[in-house]
Amino acid sequence: MKIYLDTIGCRLNQAEIESVARQFRLAGHEVVPEPGQAELAVINTCTVTRQADADSRQKLRQMSRAGVGQIVATGCWATLHPAEAAALPGLSDVIPNELKEFLVPELLRLPRSAFDLEPLEREPLPGARLRTRAFIKAQDGCDNHCTYCITTLARGPGRSQPVGAVLADVRSACRGSAQEAVLTGVHLGSWGGDLTPPQRLDQLVKALLSGSDIPRLRLSSLEPWDLDSGFLQLWENPRLCRHLHLPLQSGCAATLRRMGRKTTHQAYADLLVDARQAIPGVAITTDIMVGFPGEDEVEFAESLEFVTAMQFAAGHVFTYSERPGTPAAHLPGSVPQTVRKERSVMMRSELKKSAVAFRSRFLGCVMPVLWESTHGYGPQGWEISGLTDNYLRVNALSTEPISNRITPVLLTELTDDGLQGQILTNP
Repeated sequence: MKIYLDTIGCRLNQAEIESVARQFRLAGHEVVPEPGQAELAVINTCTVTRQADADSRQKLRQMSRAGVGQIVATGCWATLHPAEAAALPGLSDVIPNELKEFLVPELLRLPRSAFDLEPLEREPLPGARLRTRAFIKAQDGCDNHCTYCITTLARGPGRSQPVGAVLADVRSACRGSAQEAVLTGVHLGSWGGDLTPPQRLDQLVKALLSGSDIPRLRLSSLEPWDLDSGFLQLWENPRLCRHLHLPLQSGCAATLRRMGRKTTHQAYADLLVDARQAIPGVAITTDIMVGFPGEDEVEFAESLEFVTAMQFAAGHVFTYSERPGTPAAHLPGSVPQTVRKERSVMMRSELKKSAVAFRSRFLGCVMPVLWESTHGYGPQGWEISGLTDNYLRVNALSTEPISNRITPVLLTELTDDGLQGQILTNP
C-alpha cells in the first residue's frame, strides 16, 4: 500500500510522523511524496492556535480533494475535536494522541508486538516534509499549568521514553546517515522524572553521545527553570549543538505571573549570562507572546524593553489566541486584535535587529555547515542552504547539489535571514 504522511505544527509532530513512516516501512508499505499517489493518508494535526486548527482542517480537506481513499486524522486538534474531524469529507479514522503510538498496528490490524524491534534505518520523508535532520521523540505530555496552553489537555501528563528507546531511534538515524538528531518533547527538560528510578535529561544526553556516533545532537525547546549551571557543562562535548531555545513568553513580570510561568526576569537573565559564559558562540532563541489578556501599553513596553536587553539570536512571536478550555480564555482585559497585530510587528522588528547583530559576529569566521536543501541552479552553480551548529542559516553556491554533508564554510556577508558563505572544500 502507498502511504502519504504530513504534519502541522511542532518538531514533536515531525518526530512522530517520522516514527509512523518507519513503522509503515517495517510492515512492507511505501511512503510516497504526494497525496495523489496515495491509497492512505495520515495527518498529524495541531491546535496550538486558531490558525493551527484551520491549517489542520485544510490539510485534511486537501487529502479528500486529492482523491485519497483512506484518510486518518491524529494529533492534538483531532484529539480535542474528534467529532469535527470525523465529519470532514473522506475521513475514515480519528486516532487520539493516547493511541498514536499504536496507530500503524491498529490501521493494519497487526499485533503491536510485531513492531517491538530495533527501528529500521531512518529514511527522510519524501515530499514537503523531507528533513535532513532526524527528529527524535524523547518525551510527551506536560505537568506545567501555563494558563494559555491547550497542549496539556491534548497531550496529557508528562511521560518519558526510556533511554534504550531513544538511543535506538538515534542509532536508526545514524544508520540512515543522518548527521544531526534533534531531541524533541512537549516538556523535554522534565525527561526522566517519571521513570523508575527517576533520571535527568543530562543523563539521557550523555547516554546518547556515548552510545551513538551521531555527529550532531541538538536539543529542542527547554523551559528555563529546568536548567542549571551543571546542565550547561554538557556543552563541553563539541557534538552537542550550541543552541538553546528558551521560551520566555513575556518580558513583563505581571504578564508572566498571569501566564503561570515558573520563572522570573532575574532568573531568566541570570541563566542567559551563565549560558553565554559556559558556551562560547551559543545561539539563544526564544518564544514571545503578545496581546495576552491584561497586557496594557505599560506591560507591553516592559516586555519589549526586556526582550531588547536579552539580545536573542532569533525568536518566534505568537499573537495570543484564545483557546477554549484554558484558564486564560476567562481572564479579563482582552486585547483588541488590531493592537495584538501591531505589537506583533513591533516585537518581530526588535527580534530581527538582535538576530542581525548576532549573525554579524560571525562574519569572516569559518564554520562547519550541515547542508539541508537545494534551491535551484544558476550561472554560478547550485544554490544550497544549511545550518551551523549554533543555528545560523547559511546559503552558498556549490558545484554539486549536495545535502546531508557537513563542510567548512567561510561566512562572507549578511542576507535577509542568514549569511552567505563560501565552501572551502570541494563537495
